[in-house]
Amino acid sequence: MNAREAVERLYGGEVTGVRRAGGAIFLVTLASGEAVIAKEGVGPGATAAEATGLRWLGEYGDVPTPRVHGHDEQWLVMQYLPPGAPTVEAAEEFGRGLAKLHLRGADAYGCPPPGGPVDAWMGVAPMRNEPCPDWPTFYAEHRVLPYVRDCVDQGLFTTDDAGLFEKLGDRLGELGVPAEPPARIHGDLWSGNVHWGTDRVWLIDPAAHGGHREADLAMLQLFGTSLLGSILGGYAEGAEDEGAPLAEGWRDRVPLHQLFPLLMHAAVFGGGYARQALSAARSCLR
Repeated sequence: MNAREAVERLYGGEVTGVRRAGGAIFLVTLASGEAVIAKEGVGPGATAAEATGLRWLGEYGDVPTPRVHGHDEQWLVMQYLPPGAPTVEAAEEFGRGLAKLHLRGADAYGCPPPGGPVDAWMGVAPMRNEPCPDWPTFYAEHRVLPYVRDCVDQGLFTTDDAGLFEKLGDRLGELGVPAEPPARIHGDLWSGNVHWGTDRVWLIDPAAHGGHREADLAMLQLFGTSLLGSILGGYAEGAEDEGAPLAEGWRDRVPLHQLFPLLMHAAVFGGGYARQALSAARSCLR
């Protein structure tokens, strides 16, 4: 099935144009003049994970997500969002909304969105969403060590390197991460998934799950995000307004929360990310 057939079957209407918008994403135009996005999944469960993640994150409207028109095992069809330019006002609103979204909570650390698959994806990398009793257990077992083992198998880490990560996993409970209730997080909140629309920010391409809210803030800082200071300022304001300010020292814990995306990128893309992950792990254990 191609993008045209996917839109006609999952959404309906006469398709008049299909244009590749990057990778496995297609901009599809209908005879009505409406445009939608058709996205081909990267593997089993990917479209279901994204569809349920978008609906879960957008449930209360704290930060908008594109409307899901339909999905099957291969394709996801959703609302097209015209791009806009970053503004301070939109950045601050996004930060405040993200704080509210996180505090909507989740059933457990590691839980998938309701109806979502346990075996999900972060970009092109498999990611398991397995409910756990606490953050250290979840982070070690499902966000750090699986990717360390993958990197060892690829020859990117030595057994001594792996031992460093195992030591970190054993000490996660001592590193100051506050024992907050699980947050409703995007899970892959790098700059490319912060979509600046015509008047506000939208969340796209989630790896949503129950996690620690500091993880989304760390991801925003990993590859650089437009108007980051305004976003974080709005977030701090929103968290204060909700009576749940960020715990002291959260900025010092950014490298710890960046370990997962660095390790995932190392497993997929190779050596440079492996070196960054090792450096982050060492800094966390000092």
